[in-house]
Amino acid sequence: MASPVRERPADTRPSDPAPPARPRRRPFTGRSALLIGAFLAPAFLFVAIFTYYPMIRGSQMAFRQWNLYDLTTTPWVGLQNFAAILGNDSFPRILLNTVLWVICSIVPQVVIGFTIALWLRKAFRFRGLYQAFIFYPWAVSGFLIGLLFRWMFNAEFGVINDLLTKVGIIDAPVPWLSDPNLAMVAVVVANIWYGVTFFAMMILAALQSVPDELLEAAAIDGAGRARTLFSVMIPAIRTTLVLTILLRVIWIFNFPDVIWAMTGGGPADQTHIATTWMIQLTQQGNYGEASALGLTIVLLLMLFAAVYLSLLSKDNTR
Repeated sequence: MASPVRERPADTRPSDPAPPARPRRRPFTGRSALLIGAFLAPAFLFVAIFTYYPMIRGSQMAFRQWNLYDLTTTPWVGLQNFAAILGNDSFPRILLNTVLWVICSIVPQVVIGFTIALWLRKAFRFRGLYQAFIFYPWAVSGFLIGLLFRWMFNAEFGVINDLLTKVGIIDAPVPWLSDPNLAMVAVVVANIWYGVTFFAMMILAALQSVPDELLEAAAIDGAGRARTLFSVMIPAIRTTLVLTILLRVIWIFNFPDVIWAMTGGGPADQTHIATTWMIQLTQQGNYGEASALGLTIVLLLMLFAAVYLSLLSKDNTR
């Protein structure tokens, strides 16, 4: 007797779902372009009126004899204003002051800011409160910081002299802001205190993005703190450091607030930098030379940024 043929049970497994249909892209039409342009037009108009127009008008002044106290004639003088700026007896000193102002401010700001960021990266009690105190100076006006330090460095009743006298470092009050050899030291100290916060914030944000697994792997491999810092942490946040330093250099170069509030460029032009000199020329009504100096500053900063980024790009390709 033949055995009955068993039917195979039907496959009850659900079939793979069909891939969802991709939505059709709407064609880009002239109406779409007009709609996008209508949304962007207010922003473009705002930037054009409040940024590009003043910049173009200010650039024109650099090539004209533009004196605020005699606007009856503003003849075209070409490069005469630039020649007056570069040929001024104070220009070499002011240029040197500007370089010292930037270098002596940026280096301590990076080092101290990095140290604070490493400390704040660790979890400890009241860390949020410490962050609030450290980041507070950045919320204050730079001109107000200058006024604050002007009182602190006052020769007669400033807190700096009082503290140095009590600890026995000095015997008599030091005229910080009236001594040509010490005035630049005072304004640089104030700028360092003001700018450390910026680096602490930026570096702390970058360090918090470094994976803990990377640091644990370095610890397992036997790397010490210094090796971990220079071989793991700094390379991981290199891009942030590069851009932060570039932005801060440009910022400090164009930052006259602290100096103007503390010394006004004195004594005897010993704390004048390029931007405080430009303010002084403007106060004298000489808008032509002030605009020429402003364009010179822009060109110098553009040259610095190009060289700085090109050197870093070459270093990355090695």
